[in-house]
Amino acid sequence: MKTEKSNPKDVSPAISTYLIAYNSLQTIGWSLIGLIIGQHLLGGTPQLTLYEASKTFLQIFQTAAILEVLHCIVGFVRSNPVLTAFQVASRVFVVWGILHSVENTQASIGYTLLLAAWTITEIIRYLYYVLNIAKIEAYPLVWLRYTLFIILYPIGVTGELTCIYQALPQVAQTGLYSIKLPNKMNFAFDYQYALVLIMLSYIPIFPQLYLHMFAQRKKIIGGAAKPKPE
Repeated sequence: MKTEKSNPKDVSPAISTYLIAYNSLQTIGWSLIGLIIGQHLLGGTPQLTLYEASKTFLQIFQTAAILEVLHCIVGFVRSNPVLTAFQVASRVFVVWGILHSVENTQASIGYTLLLAAWTITEIIRYLYYVLNIAKIEAYPLVWLRYTLFIILYPIGVTGELTCIYQALPQVAQTGLYSIKLPNKMNFAFDYQYALVLIMLSYIPIFPQLYLHMFAQRKKIIGGAAKPKPE
């Protein structure tokens, strides 16, 4: 769940055009994923699992979000680069370190939950950014962006944790990404334990980000009839 403001402060028309193009492409990409989810739920692709049908678009557009960290660093957007990097990295890790790497997570209910939550969130978020950069006010979209997270954020986190948890047995059995001693580097790494630590990290981090979004909601829409300009 990104919390950054994607409207540039005083950037050139070229940068604004680039940001509109980037966010528009992301809107289209996540909308395509949304169509795949809808088609899957209606039984339109019985020969493919939801993961098989959606993985390419998910990998492309979620990985492309790494650019958003660069946007923060170079000042294209008013955002905290550390917070943005953490949020992007956590998503990219789930996409590649869990779903791509551990096959038994791909048919998990956790995948359905996280994909649905991420997709709705990102369609709204990127479309909001496009209109915001273009200085087009769309209060219903603002309201959706700062309200639906109340449900979608916990659903997404539940899906992520479910997938990580279901990856543990296969990771333990195969030794995936683990480095055992002895070796030339004299270094050991246990991917299973790393996954457990990642799951535990959600305990302090999730409440902070969730409450931050409530603070943003109060700041942006609060009790006013219209959102405050960022």
